[in-house]
Amino acid sequence: MRVVVTGGNGKAGRWVVLDLRERGHDVLSVDLRHDTWEWDDRCRIADLTDYGQAVEVLAGADAVVHLAAIPAPGIRPAADTFRINITSTFNVFAAAEANGVGRVVWASSETVLGLPFDAPPLYVPIDEAIEPRPESSYALSKLASETMAAQFARRTGTPHVGLRISNIMEPDDYQRFPTFWDDPHLRKWNLWGYVDCRDVAQACRLGLSAPVQGAEVCIVAAEDTVMTRDSVDLMAEVFPDVPLRRPLRGRETLLAIDHARQLLGYSPAHRWADEIAAR
Repeated sequence: MRVVVTGGNGKAGRWVVLDLRERGHDVLSVDLRHDTWEWDDRCRIADLTDYGQAVEVLAGADAVVHLAAIPAPGIRPAADTFRINITSTFNVFAAAEANGVGRVVWASSETVLGLPFDAPPLYVPIDEAIEPRPESSYALSKLASETMAAQFARRTGTPHVGLRISNIMEPDDYQRFPTFWDDPHLRKWNLWGYVDCRDVAQACRLGLSAPVQGAEVCIVAAEDTVMTRDSVDLMAEVFPDVPLRRPLRGRETLLAIDHARQLLGYSPAHRWADEIAAR
């Protein structure tokens, strides 16, 4: 499969490109820069807020994994974040249509679920059915992009798989986890969630071939939390009035990944405890 990965130089993109290439796919990595990634003829610089450049880089592609974006709130002014994210995503979706690209996998965000949780969540574990509550222009850009994906999929028949990705961790990031454990309020902002970069790559790869029709969104997180305490204890201390929709097992994630498991066959392979133990 010929796959274009936008944002291929980013924190998730590097691992997605590597994962797909290791499995024999012809991958074109597209980004605004190439200062932190190996550069060769399989990479391209492009500004995806320019529709013409988006059409050019997607020419001949079988699929696109769209990860390019301002990656979090607070990096750029709010209006710039929304404009850049929504424009680049529209351009990629429209360029995919123009080029007859057969599958679109793209990065939505856990932030559409209501992050940061300064106000308590409506229930846990949170799933895709919860009412979206974007609290930043970044989150709003992702929610608006989910609406765009649904309409592109409806009109074109091309499957669009949106991944509501949790806080991405690379192997070196796990050394910070012990600093979270004494105060459960430090990471309440996303219900103590995280996901390994290699599991993000897995989810993107699975999204390229899963039997999807129309537009789907899936929460993508690790199986566990960043904490050493059981999830039910964390909720009792920090969010005691939030309903539990089912019994919680041990340190299981409070960002439900059931839909990703069922739709994509997603199965997280990386846990922080294994990484720390291996050091």
